[in-house]
Amino acid sequence: MIEKKSLADILGRLAYLPNRTPGMAFDGVADLAFAEVAPYRDGAISVGYYSGSSEWERHPGGDEIVMALEGSTTVIVLVEGEQRRIALGTGELLVVPQNHWHRFENSDHLKILGVTPQPSDHSLELPIA
Repeated sequence: MIEKKSLADILGRLAYLPNRTPGMAFDGVADLAFAEVAPYRDGAISVGYYSGSSEWERHPGGDEIVMALEGSTTVIVLVEGEQRRIALGTGELLVVPQNHWHRFENSDHLKILGVTPQPSDHSLELPIA
């Protein structure tokens, strides 16, 4: 089925999460700050609205696209064991390569859109590349 979606409407229904921490990925606290926009291939297009930092994650099945719709964040991507920090602001997009561990830190009123393949792996600790 072909269906038009309004990002503004979906974002407007999200609860703002002011102090996201990595551990929230595992306790369900952050669930109200995120929503699926639509299924896409083997994953989904999703949005979130928060400040703070996320856990480490990677996607063995493909690249992930992340775009800051509003606000700012630093995306940390592990590349050959090195943490590369990439500042991302309103209107900027980053493609995180397949199977690269990454996380978001110092996010400030971040409204983020992600095109995320599944499966996803998550870690609270710095992964060994």
